[in-house]
Amino acid sequence: MHAIILSAGRGSRLLPLTTNLPKCLLPIGLTTVLGMQLDTLHAAGITSATIVTGFNSEMVEAELDKRKKGPETRTLFNPFFQVADNLASCWMARESMKEDFLLINGDTLFSPRVLKTVLDAPKSNIAVTIDQKTHYDGDDMKVTLDGSRLTAIGKTLSAEATNGESIGMLRFMGEGTKIFTDELERLLRTKEGTRSWFLSAIHGLAQNGVEINTTLIKGYNWAELDTPEDYEVCRAIFGGEDQTRKRFAVV
Repeated sequence: MHAIILSAGRGSRLLPLTTNLPKCLLPIGLTTVLGMQLDTLHAAGITSATIVTGFNSEMVEAELDKRKKGPETRTLFNPFFQVADNLASCWMARESMKEDFLLINGDTLFSPRVLKTVLDAPKSNIAVTIDQKTHYDGDDMKVTLDGSRLTAIGKTLSAEATNGESIGMLRFMGEGTKIFTDELERLLRTKEGTRSWFLSAIHGLAQNGVEINTTLIKGYNWAELDTPEDYEVCRAIFGGEDQTRKRFAVV
């Protein structure tokens, strides 16, 4: 299983923390956001990862060069990161989608338990990792379900249609890799392509009857990093003391 991490964005809502520092390099515990992602992947047996970079990409490459263990990494620079959404980052990484792979947002932190659940889930072409809670806000990437099958995904789903939220981690296996890359190619050729999230591809596939499964990780530790308030939550869950790192067993 290969991992693809989308880390091209600057994280403008985190300014001034990201004035020069890419969001993926913000410190968390004894490492960075990207470092913790790679450590967690390594502990689960993931041996290779593609990192899509953009803002101050040379800083990300320098950080990866300093790593002494973990998955073998390669970087892909997305020159359109300032004018396109993350569908373009996915399209840049399409050559890394020839085998089974995980697709992970560069601002999603997750515990080893989350990752193990995703990797151990029943085999399926495409599986979106979801959580459930009592209230969803406008920033949440909400999902509609039919049992465990995803039928819609997007930030604008109504409360009545919302059954959970995507955490920003997907697993593709078998035919799912080609189904996804074909949809990326199709979408990027449309007028809305450069302004689309990659999850627009998942929504379109689901709406056209393609089976999109879900993996529920309710109650497990994960966090998304978009705002200074999110950063404090990430640091509280994953950072701080050396004991926290040992508890999550990522080093």
